Amino acid sequence: MDGRWDGLRAEVRATIDDLVTSGREAGVQVAAYLDGAPIVEEQAGVADATTGRPLTADTPVHAVSTGKGLTATVVHTLAEQGRLDYDLRVADVWPEFARHGKDGITLRHALTHTAGLPALPADVTPADFADWDRMCGLLADAEPLWAPGERLAYHAWTWGWLVGEVVRRVTGKPVSQVLAEEVAGPLGLTRELFLGVPEADLPRLARLEDAGLSALLTYASANLPNFDAVAPPHVRPDVTTGSRPEVLRADVPSVGTMSARAVARMYAALLGPVDGVRLISPDRLAEVSAVAVRGEDWVFGAEVTFGLGYAVDADGSFGTAGSGGSLAFAYPDLGLTVAAVRNRLGAGDGDPMEGLRVLVRDRVGAELGR
Repeated sequence: MDGRWDGLRAEVRATIDDLVTSGREAGVQVAAYLDGAPIVEEQAGVADATTGRPLTADTPVHAVSTGKGLTATVVHTLAEQGRLDYDLRVADVWPEFARHGKDGITLRHALTHTAGLPALPADVTPADFADWDRMCGLLADAEPLWAPGERLAYHAWTWGWLVGEVVRRVTGKPVSQVLAEEVAGPLGLTRELFLGVPEADLPRLARLEDAGLSALLTYASANLPNFDAVAPPHVRPDVTTGSRPEVLRADVPSVGTMSARAVARMYAALLGPVDGVRLISPDRLAEVSAVAVRGEDWVFGAEVTFGLGYAVDADGSFGTAGSGGSLAFAYPDLGLTVAAVRNRLGAGDGDPMEGLRVLVRDRVGAELGR
């Protein structure tokens, strides 16, 4: 790696070593790319505290909603190839979806959490999540809560099947296969970037631990009136759901499993060439990373900003973050991507992964004079 960033790597390494040795974290990975080349790839701690198996650079970690960025990237890669259009009406490729007046919902509405279908039945289970046809059938039969585009509501789980079924109908392949063939494969990431995880790779995954996430989700259930509608009690985005083999193996495209270096490399290939691979054009990059919708979210009651499938932050970045502390973001103006994942899912702990993102962003920005 470029020796110019030796100091940054040392600072990241010291930070994550302290997080692990202090007991705040079990295992952490941090990675960053600049102008298509890696500048940070650091990891510390264990993948499995019960066995002592170390967390290595290629250990995949279930990173909850950070996985939405993988699915969004599949969509944009297909759009770049001319196989998808953001204004495609979902019902044009999924005819049964048109029931109950849903014929006007477009892929753009789905990507931007404005389709009006954030809710799931209260009794949905992890076994249902493992049944793609059942979950898509539930959405095809669902009545929208409002007209498409009328309101912004985080489609915590439903986003994945809405977008993923469009991908399946257009390509004839599960979205996890399209990710492998069109994104992970060309970038050399087929063993580190997953939607559905192959059975053979399950033993390689980091073992998740709970460090406050479950308590936070219980609090949200009690205090946010619409939370249980989007994340019913049996399928909360927590350690229990994220550790179930049947869920990990299934395509649940609102969540994903990845190494930090893999997802940082993927975002780098959105910004520009990575070893000769560029996923989208500069014009499409500008379109997908721009603010598409901004407003008060129906679930959390806070203002949120989305581009086409990614969150858009005030610091000029776009990307996704997951419950309990994982993230992957790109900074087009810096040519920088940053990812951080951990296997001890926390809340109320000062958000150390966000702190690492800011550390890398600020050091790179200062070095570049931006």
